[in-house]
Amino acid sequence: MTIQPRAAEPSVGALLRTWRERRGISQLELAGRADSSSRHISFIETGRSRPSQEMVLKLADHLDVPMRERNALLLAAGYAPRFAQTPLDDPSLGTLREGLERLLTGYEPYPAIVVNSTYDVVAANRGILMLLDGLPGHLLAPPLNAMRITLHPEGLAPRIRNLKEWRGHLLAQMERQIALARSEPLRKLYEEVAAYPVADRPGDGEPDEPVPYFALPLVIEHDGHVLSFVSSISTFNTPMDVTVAELAIETMLPADPATVKYLRSLGG
Repeated sequence: MTIQPRAAEPSVGALLRTWRERRGISQLELAGRADSSSRHISFIETGRSRPSQEMVLKLADHLDVPMRERNALLLAAGYAPRFAQTPLDDPSLGTLREGLERLLTGYEPYPAIVVNSTYDVVAANRGILMLLDGLPGHLLAPPLNAMRITLHPEGLAPRIRNLKEWRGHLLAQMERQIALARSEPLRKLYEEVAAYPVADRPGDGEPDEPVPYFALPLVIEHDGHVLSFVSSISTFNTPMDVTVAELAIETMLPADPATVKYLRSLGG
C-alpha cells in the first residue's frame, strides 16, 4: 500500500499573498498602508523574511482579513492564535446573550434575528416566529438556517411576493461574503440554496407593491395579509472573539403603515 504524503500547509507568505490578490492591492500599496516597504512585503510573501506577530496582525488588518483567518495567519507564521473562539453558551458570554435577548424582545412586535457566519439562527424573537408559523418540521429542526428557511420551496419562498428580487438580493449578499472570506461551509450553503427550484408566481415580473426608494423590501404573505419589511444588519464593533465577530443581528423594519398596524395589533 502506498501512503500519499500529506500536503504541506500554506506558508504565512503564501496566505498573505492570496489575501492581497483577493483584495486587488499591490505590494506597493499594501506597504504604504502598513508603513513598510514593497521589498519587505515581497520578502514576506516569498518566505525570505519571517514577519513579526505585530506585522502579521497589521497586514491582516489592512487586508480586512476575517478574525478566524487572522488566527490561521498567526499559526502559519509560528505564533499562537490571538483571538479566542468561545462557544456562545459559555458562561463568560452570559452578558452578551442576555443583551441580545433584551434587544430582540425590545424590538417586538417587529421581527429580529441573530445569525452566525453561515446563517444558522442563534436567537430570534416572536416577530420571526410569527413568519415561520406553519413551516414543515424538517426546516425548523436544529440547526435552524435562515437562508434555507427563506429560499426553500417548502419554506417562506412560496409566501414571498417579490421572490425573484429578494432571492437575487440574498444570493448576491452571500456571494460578497464568500469573496471576502475563505468559508467552505458558506460556499456549500450557497450552492445548496442557489439550486432550489423557483416556482413561477402569477404576475411575476410585475411588482405587487411599490418599492421604497431607499431599500428593496421583503414583501411576504401572512395569514391573509401582505406585509412589507426593509432589512437592517448590524455587527459588533472591535470584537476580540471569533464567535462574537461572526454574529449578525438582522432587524426587519415595516415598510408601510399597513404592516405597522397589523403587527401592533398582534403585539397588543
